[in-house]
Amino acid sequence: MHLAYPAVLAVLLFCTGLYGVLARRNAILVLMSVELMLNAVNLNLVAFDVWLRDTLHAGQALTLFTIAIAAAEIGIGLAIVLLVYRNRGTSDVDRLRDLADPPPRGQAPMNHSDDSMAAATDNGPDNGPDAEASPARRQTA
Repeated sequence: MHLAYPAVLAVLLFCTGLYGVLARRNAILVLMSVELMLNAVNLNLVAFDVWLRDTLHAGQALTLFTIAIAAAEIGIGLAIVLLVYRNRGTSDVDRLRDLADPPPRGQAPMNHSDDSMAAATDNGPDNGPDAEASPARRQTA
């Protein structure tokens, strides 16, 4: 068997997983993409083990360790995703960048894009820092 066939398949799997990690926003899809990348590594380990005709089968043994670590990683990762989803109400990776505490129960989570809108509406039309400087605000008051 030629080594090029499994190597090309492993490159395709790894690139697909890398695209999934970089482009996806859902945390579960990111974990699935990491698993694709680990499977590409496992395919390379077994292919090189067969190609080198290793009598100890070190590549296959290392693949078993990688599978065990991947199973533990996906278990812990899913537990973290479920905990974050339960606390924040979303599994969107872009919204999980801050490490601040989640809002209290009953209060909707605030997006980062809504911060400027919240600051503008909290001041009110007459309470802003430049309320006296704005002629439009003086006319409505």
